[in-house]
Amino acid sequence: MKRFSFTLLCFVFAVGALSARAQVVPAATSASWSLSAGGEGSAFQPDYAGELSAYPSPNRLYGFGTYVDIKFTRWVQVEGEAHWLRLNDSFKFGTTTIVNSENTYLVGPRIPIHTFGKFIPYGKVLWGLGSGAFLNGNATVLAFGGGLDYRINRKFTLRAFDYEYQDWSVASIQPNGGSVGLSYRIF
Repeated sequence: MKRFSFTLLCFVFAVGALSARAQVVPAATSASWSLSAGGEGSAFQPDYAGELSAYPSPNRLYGFGTYVDIKFTRWVQVEGEAHWLRLNDSFKFGTTTIVNSENTYLVGPRIPIHTFGKFIPYGKVLWGLGSGAFLNGNATVLAFGGGLDYRINRKFTLRAFDYEYQDWSVASIQPNGGSVGLSYRIF
């Protein structure tokens, strides 16, 4: 009788332990993917000062942009972005007024380096198209960059700083610049 009571008690505890685990969500679960969209303000050195000049522009270009981050897993992420740099776009070069603007549409992998609490530094390599007042069509653009995101809460993330170095396929143009922005997590 003692052996039966002991076996029954062990069985009840085992079943109780299994059912207790089913009452809570394990701590290591999260959404399988997420989608965030945001806007940003940018300042770039256009690296172009006019038709006959190989010098960088004396003026920075300012503008606005938008970006989308798709996170499939911790290490598999994609970023798409577009910049429209049209503010502060004209300057005097000798006696000629030069109008300079740049637009880029880029996509590529985004790699988070490490998470420090709410801070997430990252690197990225983007590829796409660029256009500007100095072009008749589009150019291929390869951009390398990185930055720092700060997660404000579950839905909002501040893009504290984002730097890009771009290599355009025309005339050795290599603009670079920085952006700040805010994104909203949709999923």
